[in-house]
Amino acid sequence: MSYLSSNQLKQYEDEGFVSPINIFSKEKAKEIRDEIELIENEMPDELNKSGRYNAHLISPLLDEVTHHPKILDAVQSLIGEDILVCGTTLFIKNPNEKGFVSYHQDAKYIGLEPHNWVTAWVAITDSNENSGCMRMWSGSHKNNLKEHEQMFNEGNLLTRGQTVKNVPKEETTPLVLTAGQMSLHHPTTVHGSELNKSDDRRIGFVIQSYIGTNVQQILGKNSVQLARGVDNYNFHEKIGRSKSLMNKNDLKLKKKENDNLQEIFYKGAPKKGQL
Repeated sequence: MSYLSSNQLKQYEDEGFVSPINIFSKEKAKEIRDEIELIENEMPDELNKSGRYNAHLISPLLDEVTHHPKILDAVQSLIGEDILVCGTTLFIKNPNEKGFVSYHQDAKYIGLEPHNWVTAWVAITDSNENSGCMRMWSGSHKNNLKEHEQMFNEGNLLTRGQTVKNVPKEETTPLVLTAGQMSLHHPTTVHGSELNKSDDRRIGFVIQSYIGTNVQQILGKNSVQLARGVDNYNFHEKIGRSKSLMNKNDLKLKKKENDNLQEIFYKGAPKKGQL
């Protein structure tokens, strides 16, 4: 069992995140990267823009990561033993592209209440300050939700370009991860990331999010997978796991889930972004 240690639990409680956590080898990370890039080559638009959501539904290796026992052990330490998977996202920053993530809180537009959930950020390639790793505003999770401006700005990898203003960047903590490591962060921790200035892709696979079974979707509907334990609440429709790469039925399911997600992300927005 690889539950979080008392020091890790204290870091999460005090700072709103815990990092780094070792999950799998660099060799395994390379295998996962190869599968992602195979999908990109075979179906060039499948992981583009809003297609980057729920890739675990069409990729057996990303499905394996999503249900990895080491990750679930760590998550269980934070939200309890009954765990649902409520979507995933690929954050890919290619070298020399203007891709960044503005400082924001995950809980602001995602509709998951109460906040008994956690986001896992898994490094498929090394993620460091040069390649545009995540940066966390330590302790910002203690002050609930902040005002976000909807910027819809070019290069922003978030749907609305949602941005918390006046984040003291010099006080933020870079989460440096090697391929195969992960971080966990609280729904209300303010975080963002800069441009990739390296000469390789920066690929992060984000389980957003692992939710407790008592969590409801108040802005729309999300289907979920039961990752561990039992669901006595049944607030969400259950879906199955990917069995083969780019399976036709799985591709349809992914599109349906992503259409639902767009409705959630843009609820009440004046327009839709490019993602």
